Amino acid sequence: MDLAYLRAHPQHLPTFLTHQRIRETPVGGGDVCHASRLTLDDGTSLFAKSWPDGAPPEGFFAAEAHGLRWLADAGAVPVPEVLAALPDLLALEWVEPGAASAAAAERLGRELAALHRAGASRFGAAWAGFIGPLPQDNSGDPGPWSQWFGEHRLRPYLKISADRGALPAADVAAVEKIIADLPEYGGDEPPSRLHGDLWPGNVLWAADGRAWLVDPAAHGGHRETDLAQLALFGGPPHLDTILSAYAQTWPLADGWRARVPVHQLHLLLVHTAAFGGSYRGAVRAAVDRARS
Repeated sequence: MDLAYLRAHPQHLPTFLTHQRIRETPVGGGDVCHASRLTLDDGTSLFAKSWPDGAPPEGFFAAEAHGLRWLADAGAVPVPEVLAALPDLLALEWVEPGAASAAAAERLGRELAALHRAGASRFGAAWAGFIGPLPQDNSGDPGPWSQWFGEHRLRPYLKISADRGALPAADVAAVEKIIADLPEYGGDEPPSRLHGDLWPGNVLWAADGRAWLVDPAAHGGHRETDLAQLALFGGPPHLDTILSAYAQTWPLADGWRARVPVHQLHLLLVHTAAFGGSYRGAVRAAVDRARS
């Protein structure tokens, strides 16, 4: 199997893997999927993802494929090409890792602004969503952002977190108060084209001198959410350079820094919902910063 054959017959990839006709090397791929590097007969490398135990949730890999293609359509930030999107397997263009440079960070800031500016027809997306291992409600909503964000991005993961005991009642009540007060935080904007899960681990600093975006939970949302997620978990290298280049390209609305913890609550609640109470302190800290 070479790249031309794969493009024409992506459905045959699992058969070639089963019969060990393709060299497969495990690589790090995160907490959710099994990841490997595949080498085709013509020397082309692919990045492949599969579910580690049994079949993935229905539509899991399709959601990522839709998101990558939608982000690529903007022609703004590099994302891996989707080469095979099957129910149990996703194969993508291989991106050779490289060093994180200030020049790449500056370019990323400008490209993120261009991506967001490409816009979306609504909040949500035209396909069923996932973020990490969890479903994400992408049903369309005209907004305003504050109403959509509370009902589709915060409350579902708050409920899961509460039901599994990852957040105590006091923290649940505190997040509910943030949801009720979202219109007061301001910053409502039309939907932007978002990566949607832009924590620093989903920025791939590549050997071509650019920063690529991987593992999206893409949808139409508020551009401040992408930027707030980027600052989580220590942030990426050269974060100040990224934000400065972004602001020079498309300035953010007044008060955006004070809204950062509000936007971060989405991904933090996903973590308590998916991985448990070890992220409880981060949720509470974001709530306290948002209310200060």
